[in-house]
Amino acid sequence: MLLQKGAHDIDVIHWLAGAYSTHVQAMGALAVYGDVTDRRDRAGELMGDWFSLDNWPPTEQTGLNPVIDIEDISQVNMRLQGGVLASYEQCHFTPDYWRNYTVIGTHGRLENFGDESGSEVGVWTHRLAGSGAPTETHVVPDVDGSHGGADSLMIDEFLRFACEGGPTTTSAVAARNAVATGVLATQSIRGNGSTVAIPPVDAAIAAYFDADDAARTAQ
Repeated sequence: MLLQKGAHDIDVIHWLAGAYSTHVQAMGALAVYGDVTDRRDRAGELMGDWFSLDNWPPTEQTGLNPVIDIEDISQVNMRLQGGVLASYEQCHFTPDYWRNYTVIGTHGRLENFGDESGSEVGVWTHRLAGSGAPTETHVVPDVDGSHGGADSLMIDEFLRFACEGGPTTTSAVAARNAVATGVLATQSIRGNGSTVAIPPVDAAIAAYFDADDAARTAQ
């Protein structure tokens, strides 16, 4: 799950920090769903055929996949270039079904509440003795299309690149580094939980995409 779901979040963490992970350490477990005995063969079905928020609580869920052999809870520590530290947690039996990001720096904190149109991002830039209202609140704008409008943008860019070439909005190096972080974090979980170094991208590949970045900046 640190690859299938986590790579998206790790990519966001890298983007927010402006740096890639160099080392990763993780722990995790199959803590809940391995004990659920109600299973069903889902061959030929899509997520929309069976997903329901009413299938709750976790210990009473029905129709789970016959084989469950991956972690349902995990926590990852990352060291990024430039000394940035980040942590990432997945819990697949939490009642809330959305992604939450918190960024803390020398001038304050930002945190999102919800991850769809209409959700709010709070920014705190003053000291507080306890909880309190944010200094600023930003509302996520309305968009059309699936995945917050991102699917159509990605497809359009892919087709344009396939037909015409040229620089892309995102770099394949960024995708590789998000995937590598998730894969090596999983290796840490299934090993002894030790810290693992993430090998850098081949220099020639990095230079190729750096050239694309330079062309994009020039535009």
